Amino acid sequence: MRRLLGAACAWMGMLALPAQAQGPILEHGVAILQGLDKVTARVSPVRAPLDQPTQFGTLEVVVRACRETPPTEPPESAAFLEIRELPPASDADAPPIDRYSGWMFASSPAVAALEHPVYDIWVVDCEEPLVPPENDQGRGEAIPPPSE
Repeated sequence: MRRLLGAACAWMGMLALPAQAQGPILEHGVAILQGLDKVTARVSPVRAPLDQPTQFGTLEVVVRACRETPPTEPPESAAFLEIRELPPASDADAPPIDRYSGWMFASSPAVAALEHPVYDIWVVDCEEPLVPPENDQGRGEAIPPPSE
């Protein structure tokens, strides 16, 4: 009876686990974004390296992660973004206002969109892989840092 109860509990526990992607996720060092200035109707590409503030208009974008599925999987790029609105130059003492913090997906930009009256920003792609795809032995190898 205990075995049956234990097996039932284990089976119920597995049902409660979230589904995970089947293949590996590729980490990248740069997010390629696009920004729309709604006032001028101009769309601009934005290249945002990881953990470095990148400015678009009055917005400051910091990319914390940029991930992509491998070529053998359905294409998807996602980036974790933190977006703040910087104060105007006339009020330099004012603190920045947090406008967005979360994952954005290239295939579904409306799922988690920035809500701002003047600007739209969305993820297009990821560049500069941090770790190359797995080799024939099934192990990933780190890219050595550039020699100086």
